[in-house]
Amino acid sequence: MAMEQKRVFATCNIGDAALEKLRTMGYALEVYEQEGAPPREVLLDKVRSGVDGLVTTVRDQVDEELFRLGATTLKVVGQYAVGYDNIDRKAANRHKIPFTNTADVLTDATAEFAFFIMGAAARRLYPSEELVRTLQWRSWHPWKPFLGDEVTGKCAAVVGTGRIGKAFAQKCAGFDMDLLCFDPQKDERFVSSMQEVFDLKLARGLTRRRNTIEYVDLDEALARADFVSLHVPLNQATRHLIGRSAFHRMRQSSYLINTSRGPVVDEAALYEALKEGWIAGAALDVYEEEPLPDDSPLRDPTLTGRLRLFHHFGSGTRETRLSPDPDQGMAGRCVQGVIDVLEGNYGRDPKRMPFVVNKEAF
Repeated sequence: MAMEQKRVFATCNIGDAALEKLRTMGYALEVYEQEGAPPREVLLDKVRSGVDGLVTTVRDQVDEELFRLGATTLKVVGQYAVGYDNIDRKAANRHKIPFTNTADVLTDATAEFAFFIMGAAARRLYPSEELVRTLQWRSWHPWKPFLGDEVTGKCAAVVGTGRIGKAFAQKCAGFDMDLLCFDPQKDERFVSSMQEVFDLKLARGLTRRRNTIEYVDLDEALARADFVSLHVPLNQATRHLIGRSAFHRMRQSSYLINTSRGPVVDEAALYEALKEGWIAGAALDVYEEEPLPDDSPLRDPTLTGRLRLFHHFGSGTRETRLSPDPDQGMAGRCVQGVIDVLEGNYGRDPKRMPFVVNKEAF
């Protein structure tokens, strides 16, 4: 008797090249092709119908109801993202359903984006371009209509020293920046290695002064840094980590950069901080609600010169988003995670599967 064809439902087209790998495996693949997320009932109906695998994004709520519906049929959820705060981990564990993510492959893409938007905010690139495009640039003046702030030689606070935070720190080092690191889980070996690099640059005459890197508490990082860049996961401890009290600790000349998760920043407090001049500026790629609501106070036109707003674009490169290679692209890694489970790779042991997140359930 022929084996029944495995079924996979993708809530988004994550790239034809990667999805073709699922078809090549002989799976019956259905893709939700509309740009927005599928309605809740569509997702539940697919699970209720007995799909073996789901490919999801951060837009999809994968919760107890969904896992309960798929308790006897759903074998894997492949998350097309590093973050998985949209997935109820405890529910997945109760029903013994593994879920995967795409850690590592977007590290450098996100870290360099954080660095670029930091520079864009500090050097006021958008306001400068707007002057040209709107025909307002009529003469040259040493300091009118505005000036930006240099990045080279300044101090950056790296809040969260996981993969992306470390990659961001290394990029800052190339601009001779001092680094203040905050993370409950300190990686002293990383700090020591970075300090060796700084010392070698000075010894070889590649910089004029000795740069430093150290772990400090969050209050000190906020108080001393010219730039505060967030690289933490979203959880109870980090939700609104940066609120009114944090903004009051920051310098009036400092900038906030967030490429982690939107709710890490209290947007109402950020609006107040920018409006009242508690900080110099900010650049955001993530928001408490996405897409950013039309009536968000962050759209206040009086903030345009000091607030850069991007569309959750940190990992948005062709290589990182679409490559079918699991060692290079989110799409490839997401698909491979699904294949590993459905094909029973690694001795059918989810604990050994490299992209499974909730290994503790098995």
